[in-house]
Amino acid sequence: MSIFGRPHYTSDVTQFIEQLKSSRPHLEQEQHQGRALLWDKQIDRDFQQQAERARVPQKPYVYQTEPGPY
Repeated sequence: MSIFGRPHYTSDVTQFIEQLKSSRPHLEQEQHQGRALLWDKQIDRDFQQQAERARVPQKPYVYQTEPGPY
């Protein structure tokens, strides 16, 4: 027996996640589908370069108004 041995411990969060996964076995597949829907996209490189070239530089203080013509 090791002097560093500790009794097996699982946190409440780990227990909750394990219970959730066992009660809903399709949960991980749904997570992958959701990620594919929102994040895993093909990038149009030409459009991205065009958008970067069309960007207008922002002024240092955006709330400062331009002096009037008066």
